[in-house]
Amino acid sequence: MGQELEVVQALVCVDGRVQGVYYRASAQARAQALGLRGWVRNLPDGRVELRAQGTRARVEALVDWCRKGPPAARVTSVDVEWEPVDSEMPLSFIVLR
Repeated sequence: MGQELEVVQALVCVDGRVQGVYYRASAQARAQALGLRGWVRNLPDGRVELRAQGTRARVEALVDWCRKGPPAARVTSVDVEWEPVDSEMPLSFIVLR
């Protein structure tokens, strides 16, 4: 399998003004447009966390988007942890509540 088609998974934590600004819905729309699987959720400490799975180029494109987020967001940091691929990942990209 070519490296460009290798499936990867990333856990991404986004800090800043990222709750109450449609960050989760916007991340879901962007991830779906990229054809990714996974989820996004708010954390009690004010951050947003997402787990995305797909080709490296597409996951990296989502991570790049996360650095800016939707227009009302003010992202101060994005932490990315590459993980082993989880076979139990949702078949689409969903918002966890």
